[in-house]
Amino acid sequence: MAQNSALATAKDGMEKAQEALERQLGGIRAGRANASLLNRITVEYYGAPTPLNQMAAISIPEPRVLQVTPYDKTSLENIEKALLASDLGLTPANDGNVIRLVIPQLTGERRKEIAKEVGKEAENARISIRSARRDAMEDLKKQEKNGDITEDELHRLEKDVQKLTDDAVEGVNDIAAAKEKEITEG
Repeated sequence: MAQNSALATAKDGMEKAQEALERQLGGIRAGRANASLLNRITVEYYGAPTPLNQMAAISIPEPRVLQVTPYDKTSLENIEKALLASDLGLTPANDGNVIRLVIPQLTGERRKEIAKEVGKEAENARISIRSARRDAMEDLKKQEKNGDITEDELHRLEKDVQKLTDDAVEGVNDIAAAKEKEITEG
């Protein structure tokens, strides 16, 4: 029973590393409109910071345009202020009903910088995965030392942990490759 907890903990840690990578990469601008760019934006709404995606419909009418349509038209000015104050580097165009954000074309140099950033984020995720693997291996060795599992079970479970690790690293590589492709094609 205890050996399953080491595997389950490792698997959970590895999945969280992949999810964190997807969230991080979702916020990276790639030269085309992507609603996840606005996930981190919060707007002051009746005195409380509120996530933008809870106050407005976010659509993509054109490949390089994000359109923000507030559910409450009185919040339009606050949404515009939040977008201007954000680290997006985009200037909102407010027509009184909706806000449009035009995503500029990326230069070749900027694409390389962003690709490096993607690589760094992917490496951080791989480090988290290897850390989860190390913790699981240590836990399994303790279990074997305490007599909770046999030496044969230890070797079998170590192989299982390694398989989980390989799969998780492959998942991270796939996520990073997809984002790099999006950046270079943008």
